[in-house]
Amino acid sequence: MDKFKQLETFTAVATKGSLTAAAQAEGVAAAIIGRRIDALEERLGVKLMVRTTRRISLTHEGSAFLEDCQRVLADMANAEASVSAGGVKASGHLRITAPAGFGRRHVAPLVPHFRELHADVSISLNLSDRVVDLAGEGFDCAVRVGDLPDSSLVSVRLADNRRLCVATPKYLQQRGRPAHPGELGKFDCLTLSSDASQTRGWAFSIDGELQHLRPGGPLDCSDGQVLHEWCLAGYGIAWRSTWEVDSDIAAGRLVTVLDEFAAPPNGIYAVFPQRKHLPLRVRLWVDFLKHHYGQAKYWSTA
Repeated sequence: MDKFKQLETFTAVATKGSLTAAAQAEGVAAAIIGRRIDALEERLGVKLMVRTTRRISLTHEGSAFLEDCQRVLADMANAEASVSAGGVKASGHLRITAPAGFGRRHVAPLVPHFRELHADVSISLNLSDRVVDLAGEGFDCAVRVGDLPDSSLVSVRLADNRRLCVATPKYLQQRGRPAHPGELGKFDCLTLSSDASQTRGWAFSIDGELQHLRPGGPLDCSDGQVLHEWCLAGYGIAWRSTWEVDSDIAAGRLVTVLDEFAAPPNGIYAVFPQRKHLPLRVRLWVDFLKHHYGQAKYWSTA
């Protein structure tokens, strides 16, 4: 049996939630879909799905395998498009969305350059910190930062993102450096206010476990950009994403503390609705982002 067909079938069942829905989309009997899943699990020697008469749920191995399958299928679609498109140009209207802060810094500046390469594509960029319903609101692609919730959307990991504690050299010279996250209470911590979306606090890896702390301080704000500016002005220690502070660290404007306790990275993703034939303009846009975000020097100079 075609291994690639097995991956397509597994992804379809996982995202649609049932054998019947996947079978209807392909126009085959549900029994055929079931046999493909059985053959895949037998070949891998692991259970990927728990099937009952009412629902299908993924095992831990199945969830991890799904992300890999989606990436492989997207890469294959891109490879085929680059060959089969030949002299065909990308065209049409591309609607993309991204978080406001990240979008201003790392999406908006790239949009004009993408259009210089693909003059027949028009582009609308929406910057919003709310989670946009891509299919319901007619967006082709979203850029999202952080852990993704389970959904029927396809995601392509573009880059890693870490959160680091940073401060100016002058502030640390005057106040000293914390040796452990538990000492942050002795410093001026610049935190998001309680009405912001970051509700769990600052994440650290302590004794091999991920722990969230809520350090306090004399200044807080609901806007992360303001916290970044306060940090650059020397008002305290902030917990910020590498996409925001890498260039400041490279230039020496900020330095990191508590690096040995940094939490594992999450991701920066391109997310789009599940589609069998993704428009060429969307595939090229995702490849464009991967190319730029995949270069280490981009983050230190952007």
